[in-house]
Amino acid sequence: MEPLAPQILEARKRLVRMHYESGVGHLGGNLSCLDALMVLHHRVLGPNDRFVLSKGHSAGALYVTLWSKGFLTDADLQTFHKDGTQLSGHPSPNWRDEIPFATGSLGHGVSLAVGLALGKRLQGEPGRVFCLTSDGEWQEGSNWEALIFAAHQKTAPLTLLVDWNGLQGFGTTEEVAGLGSLKSRFESFGVPTLELDGHDPVGLENRLAEPANGPRAFILKTQKGRGVSFMEDKMEWHYLPLQEDQYRQALQELGAP
Repeated sequence: MEPLAPQILEARKRLVRMHYESGVGHLGGNLSCLDALMVLHHRVLGPNDRFVLSKGHSAGALYVTLWSKGFLTDADLQTFHKDGTQLSGHPSPNWRDEIPFATGSLGHGVSLAVGLALGKRLQGEPGRVFCLTSDGEWQEGSNWEALIFAAHQKTAPLTLLVDWNGLQGFGTTEEVAGLGSLKSRFESFGVPTLELDGHDPVGLENRLAEPANGPRAFILKTQKGRGVSFMEDKMEWHYLPLQEDQYRQALQELGAP
């Protein structure tokens, strides 16, 4: 099987271009989770599996991933964030099977994913459920209620992934409402948890493909603004749109001609 890294790089360039052309922000958190989304959709998800993007403000990364799979066209991506588009700033449901829910009110996606996993088990349906969250999202109480329920019900098809880039809207996650070791907290609820390099496609693929006997979680150590030097680990790229000179620098750093 061909390495996935070149496809991830092309997706990163297309993501930067799409955000620049649309004049919208939230690019930093999209770049931090793109590797995981690409690994999931190109290497892990099967026809019976479902994916929930709980961190809905990273919808751009999901759209570009679907573009890389051939499910969306360049013309589709050019409508991103425009009036009348299906590619809104947060995912809207019921127009593609790969986007089952509207998400982005942070803290709701985990509950929805748990419901999908439980439904599969009760109805004897094959397949797994994967849910990607942000790190700051775990400051929301509804996530912990969902985790309690998932652990109690032993929702075996459920895999939680946390994009742990350490930054959120108003600072670092530790400054805003520190969670300490999220791994230890998940494990205290009875959910086996591993910390992984969120920018290592091979390592991600190997771990995500492993079978599980109950709900599990992966803390993905990532970097906000990954791949663009002036964005990396900068809180302001939670919001800022790219200016033309910044866009050209970003493309140059990513190796675009």
